Amino acid sequence: MKKLFLFLPLFVLLVMNSCSGNAQKGSFNLDAVSFAEKINELPAAPVIDVRTPDEFGNGHLRNAKNIDWNGSDFEAGIGQLNKDNPVFVYCLSGGRSHSAAEKMRSLGFKSVYELDGGIMKWRAANLPEESANGVGMTSAEFEQLINTDKKVLIDFYATWCGPCKKMAPYLEAIKTEMADSLVVVRIDADNNQAIAKLLKVDALPTLLLYKNKQNVWRNVGFIEKADLLNNIRKY
Repeated sequence: MKKLFLFLPLFVLLVMNSCSGNAQKGSFNLDAVSFAEKINELPAAPVIDVRTPDEFGNGHLRNAKNIDWNGSDFEAGIGQLNKDNPVFVYCLSGGRSHSAAEKMRSLGFKSVYELDGGIMKWRAANLPEESANGVGMTSAEFEQLINTDKKVLIDFYATWCGPCKKMAPYLEAIKTEMADSLVVVRIDADNNQAIAKLLKVDALPTLLLYKNKQNVWRNVGFIEKADLLNNIRKY
């Protein structure tokens, strides 16, 4: 029994050290509400938006600085930041900001906070943003789109989204092949924030199928053409 009691404190110590080691790597992935709370706790920490300038102009977090992850001057931009201080990073849905955060950690940044799910999750949580000029399509305009005897397939996408790009060709093909019974509409989520928020679109790609003005099917993420057709024909 003595050996067991000696082992338990050692095991607890090892677990504590392991957790501490992970924290020291500076990897923090927070949901939208936690991300907002942490920004309030660390008001002096820079908030970096790694989307394109056009995306940034359509709406961004308060006091955010735009340093495009895909831009040629990304490293130069983050090189102006103090690596010893905390930094917040986000993009539209979390992919680019994760890559940017990994790059920053490899360059010696000690504490990088990522917004899990990006600004789409931030908007879904009804958190504030600035310069949101590109609200795009209104609810009335959307209602007109689905006001038809045909089925309507809505594709929420983004120009940078890999799965969205992969699906685009066969969506165009389906649009032509099923023109007699189906309307296919592609909506850029970042340029149509209001309707994306209204329909609770917080990840890309998102497909919504409407029949008689009712949403009968929803899919989040990549789907093969055959599987999509099966679901369209089901309703």
